[in-house]
Amino acid sequence: MTQLNEAISPLRQRMIDDMNMRKLSPKTQIGYIRAVAKLSEYLKHSPAHATMGFASAYPVMNFK
Repeated sequence: MTQLNEAISPLRQRMIDDMNMRKLSPKTQIGYIRAVAKLSEYLKHSPAHATMGFASAYPVMNFK
């Protein structure tokens, strides 16, 4: 997956590194990052501060 020349959060970089280590395809990585961005938007804060309680409240239909 190509990186842009803009600063990214340490959490996002760790997620990207983990996905690269697992050899996920670029399209899969984009989908995962998009899903986390939607979760963050729903929670109205960084996913770094999310708990399982918040995540379980996220409607499953948003992943379709």
